[in-house]
Amino acid sequence: MMNKDIRNIIFMNKEFINLYNSLVNLSRNKSLFSLFTDKDTFSDRILILMFHFAFFLREYKKDTDKEYLQKFFDYFFRQIELNLREIGYGDVSINKKMKDYINIFYSILDKINDWNIIDNQKKGVILALYFKLNSNQLKIVEYFNNFEVYLSKTSLKSFTKSVINHKF
Repeated sequence: MMNKDIRNIIFMNKEFINLYNSLVNLSRNKSLFSLFTDKDTFSDRILILMFHFAFFLREYKKDTDKEYLQKFFDYFFRQIELNLREIGYGDVSINKKMKDYINIFYSILDKINDWNIIDNQKKGVILALYFKLNSNQLKIVEYFNNFEVYLSKTSLKSFTKSVINHKF
């Protein structure tokens, strides 16, 4: 029985690695960054990553085991914590940053809850709370509208197999 448990843990870790890396890959979209910033900072990447993750959870929570998503949620934020450590933040700074990031993430989840029923102008207002948007507001709204549609047509399994170049 123990061997089966270990295999499940290894399998789940590989899935989580692929899920996380797929979301990170989406968040590295340089054309997306050009819509709201001239700089490519860690904070901006984390925000974009959290938006992708929020839409991801919003879509897949309907048909996915809650325990599985909770474990991936924990893995996701553990990876961010590890990234902060790699950058060189100390324990006190990491704890504060993680608290801030988790609060921001829950704020994002709350704000996008009705994404598919609100108009693009309101969506732009939501995104402007997190990003410095100028004339590109509708382009970034369109990006996340397309991402939402893409998620609705793409199975969770396609994210767990390997890191693929998602096109939408």
